Amino acid sequence: MDGAGDSSTVRRILLGTVLRKFREGKGVSMKEAGYHIRNTESKISRMETGKVSFKERDVSDLLTLYGVLGEKEREQILNLVDEANALGWWHTYNESLPGWFEAFVGLETAASIVRTYEVQYIPGLLQCPEYVQAVVRANRALSQEEVDRRVEVRVRRQDVLDRPGAPVFWAVLDEAALRRPMGGAESMQPQIEFLIEKAEQANITIQLLPFSVGAHAAEGGAFAMLRFAEQELPDVVYLEHLTGAQYLDRPEDVEQYARVMDRISVDALTPEDTLQALKQFALISRRMR
Repeated sequence: MDGAGDSSTVRRILLGTVLRKFREGKGVSMKEAGYHIRNTESKISRMETGKVSFKERDVSDLLTLYGVLGEKEREQILNLVDEANALGWWHTYNESLPGWFEAFVGLETAASIVRTYEVQYIPGLLQCPEYVQAVVRANRALSQEEVDRRVEVRVRRQDVLDRPGAPVFWAVLDEAALRRPMGGAESMQPQIEFLIEKAEQANITIQLLPFSVGAHAAEGGAFAMLRFAEQELPDVVYLEHLTGAQYLDRPEDVEQYARVMDRISVDALTPEDTLQALKQFALISRRMR
C-alpha cells in the first residue's frame, strides 16, 4: 500500500458512512434496514461504523431500499465493496494482534496526519528494534515465537513513515518515557539515538515534555489523533487501555483532545530544543554502558 488512502479499514468506514447517510436521508431505521437484508439492527450498526466486512448482495439490497437506483452511482458504491474487504498486511499477523488494535493499525496506515502523546513508552512508530524487544519481552506470558511475531509487526508498522506519501507524524513525548530504563542501557542508548535520527526526518516532529512543566493539560494519559485525506472521514482519537481501546469521533470529543494536544505542544520543548535534550540523554546513556 503506497497511497495514504489505500487502507481497507478506511474504505470500510467510508462505505459505512455512505450507507448511513443514504439510510438517514430516506428516514429508514437501522432495525428496518437490518430486516431488509435478513439480519439485525446490530449488523447495520457494525456495517455503518466499518467494523465488519461487506457482502455485495447486502449493499445492493440496501441501496435499493434507500432509493439509490442510478446505475452509475450504484456501480461506484459497489466497487468500494471489494476495496473495503481487501486484507491489509497486518491481517497476516491477526493471531498476534488484539482485534481492537488491528483497527488502529489500519487507520494508522491510512492517516495523513498522526499526532500522539505518550507517557510511559516511546511511541510505537519511533521504537528501535532493541527497545521493541524489551517492551514485548516484558510480557513474560508470551512464547519466543509470539515475541518474534509481535516484534516483526511493530517494526513493519514503521514503514508507514518512510513510504511515498507518508503521513505527518507529530509526537509529544513525556520525559518519563526517556527516563524509564526499558531493557536497560543496552536498549535505551540505541533508542535515544534512533529518536535523534528520526527527529531530523522531514515528516516527523518530536517534542519533549519535561518534568519541569509540572501539571499539564494531558492529565488523562496517552492518546493518539488521526486525520485522513478523505473529507468524508472524521478525525479519530484513539485511547488504549489494558484490555481494549476506544475510538472517539464525535466532533466535541475530538475538539477537546485537539485543544489538549495544542496546549502540551506549547508547553513542551521546541523540536530544536528537544533535539539538543535528546543528545544530552544520549551522552548520559553512553556513560551508563
